[in-house]
Amino acid sequence: MKLTNNLYFYPEQGIFDCNTYVITGKPGLIIDPGSPRFLPALLDALRQDGLDTEGIGIIANTHLHGDHCGANETFKRLSGARITLHPIQKKFYNLVVVEGARLFGMPPLEFQEDACLDGDRLSVGNTELELLLAPGHSPDGVCFYSRENKVLICGDVVFDHNTGRVDIPGGNADELRESIEKLSQLEIEYLLPGHMDIVTGAGEVKQNFDFIEANILRWL
Repeated sequence: MKLTNNLYFYPEQGIFDCNTYVITGKPGLIIDPGSPRFLPALLDALRQDGLDTEGIGIIANTHLHGDHCGANETFKRLSGARITLHPIQKKFYNLVVVEGARLFGMPPLEFQEDACLDGDRLSVGNTELELLLAPGHSPDGVCFYSRENKVLICGDVVFDHNTGRVDIPGGNADELRESIEKLSQLEIEYLLPGHMDIVTGAGEVKQNFDFIEANILRWL
């Protein structure tokens, strides 16, 4: 589903999957390829939108829970893209990937990164993304923000009328609250979470943050 001239949204396909986002350009970027179980459906959706996996050169993640990064390695083999981590994700790799999987009685969906990001910016064609640390749901949470296009890809930090859970390894309610309060100050037209529906329009985004502040953050 095309959201803007170079931004695409692919909804989660089922349990233990996530929303996926693609930004086209040179090199193209895929954020959170999701679960390997649902990768064939994702690849089919990309083709329907006229996107070629060979045009995607970077694989990145909002955080390293298996439902977001499980397909990293397979997508890399299919596309030739490079798996790129934020240094904070490298730091917490074992806690989030390995210990997180053990909590649910599952084998960890491990992968090998090709590079770590140098700095807090990532350029995709003419789109510049700011990388914003947003721990709480996960200690390695990173949001991707286009200030020019007012787009925030926020992973499991904040959802449509909800927030990410904090009762998993590295989860921290105080940090999640601080992350959401920080993000709520940004100019956002597209709030693009890791699960459930997206929120579009500045007014709808503000209402969503107001609802979360009034009804959820106080109970974390």
